[in-house]
Amino acid sequence: MVLSTLAFTGMNGLIKFLTDYSAYQLVFFRSIGSLVFTFSFLLSQRIAILGVQRKLLLTRAIFGTTSMLLFFMAVHYMPIGSAVALRYIAPIFAAVFAILILKEVVKPPQWLFFLLSFIGVIVLKGFDTSIPLIGLLLVLLASVFSGLVYIVIRKIGNAEHPVVIVNYFMCVATVVGGVLSIFHWKTPIGIDLFLLLSLGVFGYFGQLFMTKAFQLGETNVIAPIKYIEVVFAIVVGVGFLGETYSLWSVIGMLMIISGLLLNIWYKNKYVN
Repeated sequence: MVLSTLAFTGMNGLIKFLTDYSAYQLVFFRSIGSLVFTFSFLLSQRIAILGVQRKLLLTRAIFGTTSMLLFFMAVHYMPIGSAVALRYIAPIFAAVFAILILKEVVKPPQWLFFLLSFIGVIVLKGFDTSIPLIGLLLVLLASVFSGLVYIVIRKIGNAEHPVVIVNYFMCVATVVGGVLSIFHWKTPIGIDLFLLLSLGVFGYFGQLFMTKAFQLGETNVIAPIKYIEVVFAIVVGVGFLGETYSLWSVIGMLMIISGLLLNIWYKNKYVN
């Protein structure tokens, strides 16, 4: 999981570094870079590329592509650490959708933990002048669609190979990003082409290591480690991108992560 968070941090850092390119072009290069790995794996293992639950696979891909695009757009407007922290409120939206769609039950203490995270969002936005309203709205919408992704994956269950799910996601994202990039294309010059293609490499290995982590360890131990990505993102932002974070920014991010970690702890101790 640590390797996974480092890979995703590398990807997000490059997204911020390459903001001279449109979010559409960033989605295109991030996706087409991963397709090389997903198609190669599926063909080598002789796994059916189209899968079985094709409508659900396509729905997950559309939600995932929308979430990715909105998040990449948000990164243009705010520090990378703040964007990553705000994106992590997706489990809150997932919990709401689980109640409405899957008829699951969320215990009262969990709502208190979610409230703590939402207050963290308010603190982060209210006291951090580097986060404009448009950036906040974009990253919150990205979290909403990410929450929908969780629900669709739950519906898919174990019926599909994980790489089939990812491959659908990358195929749709490549098409959407490629088509929209036509109207916002900027030809990569010099090392930019290498960096753009590296997005897919970082993204693929981030997902691969995360999947392996959950296969090898207990969820209640592995899942919280994911949140150190926020710390890594801040280090990259400050050390390499020249970003600055106020004390209130850090407090807001700590509140967001604390609420989500408390929810994970409560679910594993009292619900599961």
